[in-house]
Amino acid sequence: MMDNVSFVDEFNTLPLESLLSCSLEAAPDQARQALDKPRPALADFARLISPAAAPCLEEMAVRSQALTRRRFGKVMRLFAPLYLSNECVNNCKFSGPYLADCIRALHAEVPGISLELAPMETEDYIPLVQAGADGLVVYQETYDRAVYAEMHTAGPKRNFDWRLQTPERAYAAGFRRLGISPLYGLADWRREAICLAAHALYLLRHCWKAQLTVSLPRLRPCAGEFQPPAPMSERDLVQLVCALRLLLPDTGLVLSTRESAKLRDGLIPLGITMISAGSHTEPGGYTGAGREKLHQTLRGRMVELAAGASEWASGATGQFDIADDRSPDQVAELLRHLGYEPVWKDWDAALTA
Repeated sequence: MMDNVSFVDEFNTLPLESLLSCSLEAAPDQARQALDKPRPALADFARLISPAAAPCLEEMAVRSQALTRRRFGKVMRLFAPLYLSNECVNNCKFSGPYLADCIRALHAEVPGISLELAPMETEDYIPLVQAGADGLVVYQETYDRAVYAEMHTAGPKRNFDWRLQTPERAYAAGFRRLGISPLYGLADWRREAICLAAHALYLLRHCWKAQLTVSLPRLRPCAGEFQPPAPMSERDLVQLVCALRLLLPDTGLVLSTRESAKLRDGLIPLGITMISAGSHTEPGGYTGAGREKLHQTLRGRMVELAAGASEWASGATGQFDIADDRSPDQVAELLRHLGYEPVWKDWDAALTA
């Protein structure tokens, strides 16, 4: 980190209740004023995601689209997630040497590698950067401390502040891409969005040498049949995309295959700059490798399962259900049809060697 101050300090003094009231109690004219500002502040963002701003959604979308075109052109970056495990970090941890080996093996064929893994110390991130990783994505999951404590009852993941500081430690280790987001559905989406916006603004000020991306994951059904306690509607998601673009004109907005093809196609012109395609969220999903070693982990120990004992017997479970199952070629063709250039690679470490 660049100094002794972290986002945790700023987060602890964030006038969150006031900002949330600013959003929930905004009048239509206040929403309109926020929309008309060329450089909206955090309070303006709160009004842009307010119920009062809903009638302005079409105009917000038009402005968001125009701003995205000016800053990013008609280019869409594509990516594919590769899951090495679907076991809980509270039961097992990947060792740094293992991850570094995986990165080196991939880097020869995949020049741009971003990681999503359990928070680590800065010194543990450095070998991963040296092995070829250039980005780190960390979902805070929820910025609501009470909900976070309720959802994480034990294990290292329970440390809210430790997780919140992760992007700063990653930046200090040399990652050139940072990605953040809550998981929408755990707590009130407007509260989460305000906290996310404050976090993004902080990172843009203090970690300015790295590119920032903001993901937009809505919780979907997953293993264990977990039901999101605070669902977010599709219209809410559209409003959030537009508001984030107006607040963060140069920040990448990421949309995964959690969402349906129809919704993704509609959101692409409004502010999204990066999407996944052809995703598999289960380990070995692209090749089927590893099915002969299926197991369950209980209290940190591997437990073999008899055939037919559970869903694990027929294949590794995914981290979430895929809603858009189109192939990469199909997604790329759709982008071209919309007038966009699909791009899988936009940077190579060899250029700075």
